[in-house]
Amino acid sequence: MMSDPEESVRLQGYGEMTLRTAIATVMLLAPRERADAAIFRVRDGVRLAQSEIAELASHWDIPPAAHVRSPRLVPEQHWSDIVRGMVREAPLPSLMVAFMLGVLVARR
Repeated sequence: MMSDPEESVRLQGYGEMTLRTAIATVMLLAPRERADAAIFRVRDGVRLAQSEIAELASHWDIPPAAHVRSPRLVPEQHWSDIVRGMVREAPLPSLMVAFMLGVLVARR
């Protein structure tokens, strides 16, 4: 069954949008999250099957994102880790200047 790309649907967790936008959004998700995604038609509340989503994506030339890591799987960096990485990569003279500026600012 072919669907109208401008049909209103609700993508679970994202809200209401057109069918083409919902399919494109689902294809950008990681494979595991893509399998859990649910698209519901607004007109009758019917959930689209995963096979129908894949068929529409291929028909509209919307490729799935390859090898996308889920943001949930990437460890959250803390400021101390970010600063430590910046210090490791910085040249020594710039570190010395930054330290001296820090001392001057702290004294004021």
